Amino acid sequence: PLRLYILDVTELPDPVLPQLQGLLSPDVPAAGLLVVGNKVDLLPADSPGHLARLREQVVTACGQAGLHHGAPLVDVRLAGLHHGAPLVDVRLVSAKTGFGLEGLISRLQRSWKCAGDVYLLGATNSGKSTLFNTLLHSDYCKTHAPDVINRATVSSWPGTTLNLLKFPIINPTCDRIFRRQERLKEEATKTEDQLSSEEKKHLNRLKKQGYLVGRVGRTFQRQKSRSMVEFDPDMLSYSIDEDPAHTPKRHEKREEFTHNEVKDARWCFDTPGIIKEKCVLNLLTEKEVKMVLPTQAIIPRTFILKPGMVLFLAALGRVDYLQGEKPAWFSVIASNQLPVHITTLSKADAIYAKHAGQEFLKVPMGGEERMKEFPQLVPQDITLKGIGTTEAVADIKLSSAGWVAVTAPVDSELLLRAYTPQGTALVVRQPPLLPYISAIRGARIAGTPAYRTKKPPSLVENLETVRRR
Repeated sequence: PLRLYILDVTELPDPVLPQLQGLLSPDVPAAGLLVVGNKVDLLPADSPGHLARLREQVVTACGQAGLHHGAPLVDVRLAGLHHGAPLVDVRLVSAKTGFGLEGLISRLQRSWKCAGDVYLLGATNSGKSTLFNTLLHSDYCKTHAPDVINRATVSSWPGTTLNLLKFPIINPTCDRIFRRQERLKEEATKTEDQLSSEEKKHLNRLKKQGYLVGRVGRTFQRQKSRSMVEFDPDMLSYSIDEDPAHTPKRHEKREEFTHNEVKDARWCFDTPGIIKEKCVLNLLTEKEVKMVLPTQAIIPRTFILKPGMVLFLAALGRVDYLQGEKPAWFSVIASNQLPVHITTLSKADAIYAKHAGQEFLKVPMGGEERMKEFPQLVPQDITLKGIGTTEAVADIKLSSAGWVAVTAPVDSELLLRAYTPQGTALVVRQPPLLPYISAIRGARIAGTPAYRTKKPPSLVENLETVRRR
């Protein structure tokens, strides 16, 4: 089998990746591991080439987890003879908006073909089920399968995918690959004006959801047979004294695979998510999880803070600027639904005690009773040295609630104290994921430490851009 490990790029360093080789059975020969960095649509482009930089960070994370590039996919049938599975490729995609998926499908079809089954693996909320559903309605799946297979359950609640869902992989013959490439070439020459009204509507909806959008189509369509209209002529005629007779509804025949469709099939499996340890999402209710997990393009929020000021991210995280020579910029990358509040060190504890569990800080929600069972915030001191007013020195990752990118003047030393709920992981990420994120901001709001937010435009990858004069 080939294993596709779905990794949420916003979660780097991925908490499950270092455990992955231990979680996979050594008794099952594996052809390889292909790592798919998902949710790139949520992150704004902070500079040219940001995707190449993101991919490099995923590759580095794989290397730190003991996964290294091994045999290419064309030779993977021999790779199972060796201990472990080589890292065969790293791809960046958005399972939700379709960005990068046609390229992933082409990669699999050209190199992997139908050599074995494919398993989608990953932590909870990494987007496995969304990817499964998108692939189900793509050229990677046999054309009849979507009519037979129930769509995978997509939920923010861990452990929703309880059954091992699967679909049969289409055999990428030379003819099919050629026809698919012809379709992709033709679609890449289209402009948005040439799309149908329905396609435009769908595209505009995706643009609102993410910064990077792709159009996933189908080359091969199932030919549906024309159904015969059956009727009883005696039932259509009745006298004025009679009520029309109601024919009982016939039970619709359930779609099934034929023997020939599955006898030699290779399958793509969706699997239940691996629960992340030390994750703040494990402490939250389903309603709270939906607020914390970003579902729309993240709009960065930047603040300029002086020593003695405090930043709250809901009631899930806090960053205190204790000591420093100069003001510094703190850019919050988190769900747009989570509030950010700035206060002073002297007021911070009182604000948390008063507003945690209330609407002001939003998450957690449920008032005093909810906060009695919620773990207290615990601190961790962090020392950073600035590298310039345009480039962040590090990200302070507040478990899975989001992160704060810190930008400070060259050689400016900062003493910070960051807080997350007890039992969750606080990570200082260096280098930062989006080092130039503080540049994505509007004008300073007078009388406040905040800047106006700015949302960069969305990009559609497989659509011709019309240059307007």
